[in-house]
Order: sequence, then structure tokens, then C-alpha cells
Amino acid sequence: MKTKLFALLLLAGSSLFAGTHVFFGFGVGAPAHGYYAPPPPSVYYAPPPVYARPGYTWIAGYWYPVGARYRWHAGYWARPPYPGARWYAPRYYNHRYYSGYWRRH
Repeated sequence: MKTKLFALLLLAGSSLFAGTHVFFGFGVGAPAHGYYAPPPPSVYYAPPPVYARPGYTWIAGYWYPVGARYRWHAGYWARPPYPGARWYAPRYYNHRYYSGYWRRH
């Protein structure tokens, strides 16, 4: 009985440490929401429609992650939030998704 108990403890102890892994990581940059597979190619390229009003900027369509999948956001006209603002499109880089944002240029 003691040998069976010893064998069981030995087996349990060895399997407990067999899968030990250590991982260190950090991210720097714009808000990123985890690691993602690359987005699919753009649906298609179409020139922007006639502008809505003077002072508006065309935001081209883009893919954005929702859970483990991507959704397509169609292009639209937007009014910059302040004078001199420029739209920087969302991007995917090194398995990270970075949201689009407005910034002075």
C-alpha cells in the first residue's frame, strides 16, 4: 500500500511541475486590446462620395475586432472635433490592434 501511495505522489508531483512556463510581456503605444490575428483584406476600395459639407473629413472603412472576429465599419464623413485635427486610421501592427484617433498636426 505504501509503495502505491508513494508512486501516486511521485506521479502527481512530477506532472505538477512538468508544464511550468514563465512569460513576461508588456505593451507600449496607443490603446490595444490584446493580441489578434491579422484582419481580413479590405472589402473594396471606393472613392469617397461627394462631401457632406465643407470642413468634414472622410473616414475610410476599416476592420475592427469584436471578440475573436473582425467586423467591417463602412466609411463615413466626420466633423473634426477641433480645428487642425487630423484623423489617424486604425491599424494592426505586431499582432495588436490600435484604434483610430484624432490629433493635431
